[in-house]
Amino acid sequence: MQPLHDLSRKILVVDDDESIVDLVSTRLMIGGYNVCTANNGFEAIRALADLKPKAMILDLSMPGMDGFAVLDYMAKPGSYQAPTLVLTARHLAQDVERAIRLGARDYLAKPFDDRMLLARVQRLFRGAPAGVNAG
Repeated sequence: MQPLHDLSRKILVVDDDESIVDLVSTRLMIGGYNVCTANNGFEAIRALADLKPKAMILDLSMPGMDGFAVLDYMAKPGSYQAPTLVLTARHLAQDVERAIRLGARDYLAKPFDDRMLLARVQRLFRGAPAGVNAG
């Protein structure tokens, strides 16, 4: 297990449902990840810029700025990009396709299995590094 202060394992969890944020955060911390959270898309954009996480778990259905808008924002030149796992109750084929087209690396429907979540998060960290989108 990696130490919690290991910034190479920093992950941002974004969901407007506090119980989901708590559940996912706990599972990730037990798995050795350094977890930061946001409760909506606007907070997610600020956290990406300020905290520079190595990966992100993102809900799609949030008031104000939804997950699709966050993915769209990350695709803009100069914005910070983090490999993203969409974790959502939305599981229609067009939602999956849209999220992947907008840059999500993976997609997992709620309810989810803890082992599956951790396996998908590990894949995020094995992929391309996070960083600023050069456009």
